[in-house]
This record gives sequence, C-alpha cells and structure tokens, in this order.
Amino acid sequence: MTTLSVNINKLATLRNSRGGNNPNIIKAALDIERFGADGITVHPRPDERHIRYQDVYDLKKLITTELNIEGNCTEEKFVQLVLAVKPAQVTLVPDALGQITSNHGWNTIEHKDYLLQMIGLFKKNGIRTSIFVDPVVEMVEGAAATGTDRIELYTEAYAKGYATGKKAEAIAPYIAAAEKANEMGLGINGGHDLDLHNLKYFAQHIPGLLEVSIGHALICDAIYLGLENTVQLYKRQLQ
Repeated sequence: MTTLSVNINKLATLRNSRGGNNPNIIKAALDIERFGADGITVHPRPDERHIRYQDVYDLKKLITTELNIEGNCTEEKFVQLVLAVKPAQVTLVPDALGQITSNHGWNTIEHKDYLLQMIGLFKKNGIRTSIFVDPVVEMVEGAAATGTDRIELYTEAYAKGYATGKKAEAIAPYIAAAEKANEMGLGINGGHDLDLHNLKYFAQHIPGLLEVSIGHALICDAIYLGLENTVQLYKRQLQ
C-alpha cells in the first residue's frame, strides 16, 4: 500500500505569522503520526519562512515514523542539515532562492554529474535518496543514472488536468514515467497538489507507487474537517 507522508510546512507558516509557538510544530507532527500518517515531510528554505532548521533537529529526536527532508542540495546549509540529522529520506528539489513553491523537476540529464556526486554523498551516510522529476521518460532514465533510490513525480500537471475532467490524458505521462522507473529499479514517490479529489485515481493508476507527500491541500482540508479526520481521509484514498 502507498504510504502517506504529511508535509507540515503550512503549519509552520501559521506559527511564524504571529511569532511564538502556536501551533506547536513538534506536537502537531506527533499528533499527525498518532492520527495514522506514515511519515513527516519538511522543506526548509534558506529564509526559514516556514520550517526552521531547528525544527528539523527537534523533529528528528521525537518522531517515530519516517522523516523526509526536501530541499535544494546546491545550498550548503541544507546539505549540512541533512548530513547532521540523517533522515530516512532526502528529496532533492531544484528550487530557486525565494521560490514560493516547487514548480519543476530536475533536468537529470544536464545535471547528471552533479546529482551523481550528491546522491553518492547522502547514500554513503545511510540516507535514502529521491529526486524530484517531471513525468518525462528521459528524465526518469537520467535519474536512474545518478544512482538515486527513488524519484518523486511532480504532480501539479496531473492535478490541473484532473480538475478539468481530462483525468485519463492527465495521468498518461505519469503512467509512462512510472513504468520506466519500475523497469529501471527505481522506487516511486509522488507529490504536489494531490488532494482528496484526485489522490485515489492517481494511486490506483501509478504502478509501484510507494509514497505520496501532501501538505497544502491536507492542511487546508483540516481547517474544515479537523486534523485527525483529514489524515485518516487521505489514508483511505490510498487503500
């Protein structure tokens, strides 16, 4: 069954908007685990506008599920954080400085040598690696050449297509990318704009989908439905 990793960045954004520690990010992460999530995802950025680097150290000490740290490995502070914390998984995302949210995957062909070096560094330290990629077969092949353990399919295009009613067309490139990943021995994750409407169809049609990472939509739903109920609703979409 596909596992659910909950991205708690938006909870940290809410906390930071007023200062102090409300909501308490550590308590929220522990509650999300207790409510049934299989992992916690964080994406610290250089300006610490949501998750702070200290949050990541604190989370590592207390959570009992998998910790997934996302970020751009061209930032030295990020690399140092990952090597110090040693999460279960690091997901490499090619965000630009100050970018609001992730909006594209790696060009794994153009950056092969660099990614090969960084993947090797993290794997040497016992950290499972994943590369954020667009649903393009050539990018999946390029990812395999870096030695990564997994890819994370960037699912915004799927979500937009699904919302217009063209779900079969929207998911087709993701199926092709997943089939190539399976052929090349890569694990498959997915994330970005997955929600209660489109998640089940995605999970049912992507062969070998191991994990989805969901934050924004899940936290928005929790405002209306409650956090515990929302986590469990998302889990049901993956069954």
